[in-house]
Amino acid sequence: MQVTGRSRKRRKLKAEINVVPYIDVMLVLLIIFMVTAPLLNLGVDIQLPQSTAKAVQADSQPIVVSVDKDGNYYLTLGTAPRETIDADSLVKKVSAFVRQNPKAPVLIGGDGRVDYGRIYQAMVLLQQSGVPKVGLMSQPVEEARH
Repeated sequence: MQVTGRSRKRRKLKAEINVVPYIDVMLVLLIIFMVTAPLLNLGVDIQLPQSTAKAVQADSQPIVVSVDKDGNYYLTLGTAPRETIDADSLVKKVSAFVRQNPKAPVLIGGDGRVDYGRIYQAMVLLQQSGVPKVGLMSQPVEEARH
C-alpha cells in the first residue's frame, strides 16, 4: 500500500444563490420601464360633463345636427324647421351659416341606439365646415320618485 503525502479535501457544497446577476437584470428592466412609461400615453384628454350640469344659455339660436337610430342626419338652423339632409349638403349649409354667424353654438344630438361612429362622422363633417367648437346634447336623467 502506498500513501501519498497529499490528502484529498472534499469541498463543501454551497447552498447559496448568487443574486447579483438578477439584481442587475432587474435594474435594467426598471430603467427601461421608467423611460417608456411616459411614452405610452395613448389616451385623449377630454372633460367629462358633471352630473349637476345646467343647461347652456346661448345668446343666439344654435345650429342643431341630429342623428336618428338609422344614421340619417337632420339639420336645424336657428329658428328654421328641422330638415333631412345628406353629408355634402350638411357641410355646405353649416359652412355658410357659420361664416355669417361665427358665434352661433353648434350642437349634436344622437339617438341612444345609433352607432357612435355615425355621431363621430357628423362631428368630422362639422369640422370640415369650419366649426371651431361642437357641443353634445343629452337629455337629463329623471330623478327616481319615491
